[in-house]
This record gives sequence, structure tokens and C-alpha cells, in this order.
Amino acid sequence: MIQVAVIGASGYTGATLAKLLAQHSQLSLAGCFVSAGSADAGTPLSQLYPELMGVVDLPLQPLTDSTLAQLGEQAQAVCLATDHLVSAQLAPQLLAQGLTVFDLSGGHRFTDPVVYPAHYGFEHPAPGLLSDAVYGLAEWAAEALNQAALIAVPGCYPTASLTALKPLKENGLIAGVPVINAVSGVSGAGRKAALSNSFCQVSLTPYGVLGHRHQPEIETQLGCPVVFTPHLGAFKRGILATITVPVSEGCSEQAVAEAFAVYADNPVVKVLPQGQWPKVDDVAGSDRCLLAWKLDSERNVMVVASAIDNLMKGAASQAVQCILIRFGLGGEV
Repeated sequence: MIQVAVIGASGYTGATLAKLLAQHSQLSLAGCFVSAGSADAGTPLSQLYPELMGVVDLPLQPLTDSTLAQLGEQAQAVCLATDHLVSAQLAPQLLAQGLTVFDLSGGHRFTDPVVYPAHYGFEHPAPGLLSDAVYGLAEWAAEALNQAALIAVPGCYPTASLTALKPLKENGLIAGVPVINAVSGVSGAGRKAALSNSFCQVSLTPYGVLGHRHQPEIETQLGCPVVFTPHLGAFKRGILATITVPVSEGCSEQAVAEAFAVYADNPVVKVLPQGQWPKVDDVAGSDRCLLAWKLDSERNVMVVASAIDNLMKGAASQAVQCILIRFGLGGEV
């Protein structure tokens, strides 16, 4: 039984992760932590999220210097569901205790430290660690995850986009710049209240146009440029990405089908039958990624749709996948 602590457990992602760990037969929730100054410190997680009553009744412990120094005695792994800069600051201290760190923030998703001031607004406090971090797109990183000490769990939009595009890129079928239009539910903005993500304000709107921090993440991991436009939709959870992909001349349906056959036996990623398209309700609350595609061979273009739950496959359940792979446990989320 692998003992796993969660730092940042009061947020949507952290609470979802705590629930998955507490209910997993091969993993154990070693503790739930929040910042020392959090108003939620000392409160049982199930009081914030009544659905967790009887599942995760642990109190949210304040992360003091003392509790931080003792984590290595309580757990084998730590998940950081924290702000990007906070994750970058905590990781060195946790790694020094021999803990395996799973960072669900963007704190370690790039090897180049220049990305951080440009897209995250801070100088990375431990740039030497960036080259050691393994990008944990679970279906594509199993070998690298086996020995990793620091795992960067991908962002939600990149997970949906890369899961759809990597089979095409790996088979040499992309012949231009993919255009990704993706819509997320408001839970992706986090638990903290803001006027911009109030249900009374949200309709359907693009944001971060030609400047969102997930664009360089997708481009880095895909190995080619993309145009990425995120949208905020008036629903709680889930992401639907619709991607227009220029393909190589002569690209056939058979070639595309063979590329996506990489997921044929995958328990998480499923390719829908031709003519069927995923919707957010199909994946909300699940660890699944549903894919669908259609090729226009006359125009040398195809459309791929990808649907995930932003809090699950886009964050918490993918972190659990990474934990299971890292510790050789196999099994499913």
C-alpha cells in the first residue's frame, strides 16, 4: 500500500484526488494539507465537500515548517495541487526527503526556465530540477515514469489535445498547424470565487486568445506549432476539444485508424465508432478520454474531437495513473 499525501487538498482538484486515493485498493491517503494561513485549516475535508462524508473525514492540516519536514516519515509520495509557484518552491524540500513528487500544477512542465517568466509570471526558484521532471501524459510516458522522482502531471487542455494529436504526429500524418478550439467547465478556474466564473456571468466565450500558457505546453510535447483557443462554458466540469488538423497528401482513413489503434486496448482512452461524437456529459465525473475523428481526403484535412473531465483525466485521475505506473502497481484508477 503506497502512502500518498495531498498538499492543496481543499481545492476542487485536491479534493477529487483525495477521494480517489482514499477509495483505491492499492493506495492510501496519508494526509490532507493546506497552506498554514488557509481559512480551511483544521476543517475536515468532508465538511467542505459533504459528498466525502465517511470517505475522507481527515482534517485539513496546516503545512508548517514542522509538518513539511515530517512528510517523508508519513508518506512515500506527495501530490501538489497547489499554485504553480508554490509547487516549484515545495518540490526541492520534498525531493530531499526521498519522496516522489507528483506536481499537478504547471510548476515543472517545461525544461526551459525561460517559459516561466514569459507565461507564468515568475522566475523559477529551482530551474535545475526542470530537466529531471518527467511529463506524465500517462498513455505515452510509462517507461519514463518508472524511475521518475518528479512527475509533472499535464494540464487539462493539453491532456485532451495531446491525447488526440500524438497518434497522428507519431505516424507522420500532421502536415500543417493544428487548430484547437476547446471549451471547459468553470471548475477549471478553481474553487476561489470570482466574478468572471460566476454562473450568472458565464455564457460561452474565448479567453487567453493567442497567449494562453497551455499553448507552449501543447507545442513542446507535440513537437509542432498549434493554434490553441480555450473557451469558458456555462457548465461545471468537463472539456471538449475540437481540433482541425491538416494532414499529409494521400492520407487515408486506414492510416488514421491504424494511428489511433494505439489506444485499442487502453482502459481509459476510447475511440468512438465512426459517425459518433463525444459530448461532455459522456465523460463528466469519469477518468475516460473519448475520441472521434473524420477525414476529408479531398481537402487533406481532418477533425478530431476529444472529451475529458478536467478534474479527473485532466488532473486527479491522471495523477493516480502516474502513481500506479511509477510504483509498478498496474491496475486502474
